[in-house]
Amino acid sequence: MKLSLLGATGSIGTQALEVVRGLCRDEPGAVSVEVLAAHSNVGRLERQAREFKPKAVALFDPAAAKDLRDRTRDMDIQVLAGMEGLCEAAAWGSADTTLNAVVGMVGLLPTLEAIQSKKKLALANKETLVAGGSLVVEAARQNGVDILPVDSEHSAIFQCMQGCPGVRAVKRIILTASGGPFFGWDAERLRGVTPQQALRHPNWDMGAKITIDCATMMNKGLEVIEAAWLFGLPPERIGVVVHRESIVHSMVEFVDNAVMAQMGTPDMCLPIQYALTYPQRLACPTPPLDLAALGKLTFFEPDEESFRCLPVCIQALKRGGLVPAAANGANEAAVQLFLEGKIGFTDIPQLVEAAAQAQADQVPSNVEEVLEADRAARRYVWQAAGQERA
Repeated sequence: MKLSLLGATGSIGTQALEVVRGLCRDEPGAVSVEVLAAHSNVGRLERQAREFKPKAVALFDPAAAKDLRDRTRDMDIQVLAGMEGLCEAAAWGSADTTLNAVVGMVGLLPTLEAIQSKKKLALANKETLVAGGSLVVEAARQNGVDILPVDSEHSAIFQCMQGCPGVRAVKRIILTASGGPFFGWDAERLRGVTPQQALRHPNWDMGAKITIDCATMMNKGLEVIEAAWLFGLPPERIGVVVHRESIVHSMVEFVDNAVMAQMGTPDMCLPIQYALTYPQRLACPTPPLDLAALGKLTFFEPDEESFRCLPVCIQALKRGGLVPAAANGANEAAVQLFLEGKIGFTDIPQLVEAAAQAQADQVPSNVEEVLEADRAARRYVWQAAGQERA
């Protein structure tokens, strides 16, 4: 495997490189890292480049790219910059597999570039399908590219559906949610949540934006939209349950009422590795599951009154077109404002819902329309919050 890794310095990216180390320990040379790309973490990307010796590195932040270019003058390596550099990394000529693990809408154009270049695509950037699902799925169909999910929930569904004779045999899929740090809290109590509280996820170690999304249950709403595109199912055949232990990563209910679940310890190495090595199953650094020690598994209905982001996303999916792109863009802007202390926790779903409602029902015909819906939703949030930005 010759790998291009986008988002190399983030949570998924660093775990992906741990998977690469494991695969190469078992079979030296099994994976060649051709390109590493990140947003702006110069120090970590330099360390990764010196260890894995890729042909090129890319930084989205041009100033960071210049810094990295100065730091790596002793290396035979190409340094790319900006969105152009990220897209070049995604479509890198010598790579046969692209793992897109960047966070946010910045991942959409690189995803499309990887598909156009007919790379095997392991996708951890959910915003790609949330915002541009119709364009991405059609591009993948035209180019004969399979999209292999990396999110633990979608990987679980994908694994459960192996051997399934088509989507008609599926009654529904059931996404599991941890419930985040505020499970059982009502809307009144949620008003006082601080960023520090919201960043303490009970089961998973993730980046700040995704951790806040888990706390608001926006992450699960985005996953519902993503699942609809990945598996070709309408919203009424996608369910959500809160599963506090994060052991059952998701389930598939078939037309004969059999339910298959994929279980494992809360660790991203397994879904990352499965996407990279599919259809093979190989030894993985994920710790084994001890069901006897665990003792019990619990499941609850999600509280859609207190955690409004989930039903807002489902409604956006039902409306379709550019509405999910607006919801996603509004959420990215609102989460950043919350982390900066400019708005409250419960302002996030209110702003997302308002921005989504403001978006006209329109099916995108090109990627620029998706990007403009994203920009318009961000402007809406900034203006509503009194935080005008460029």
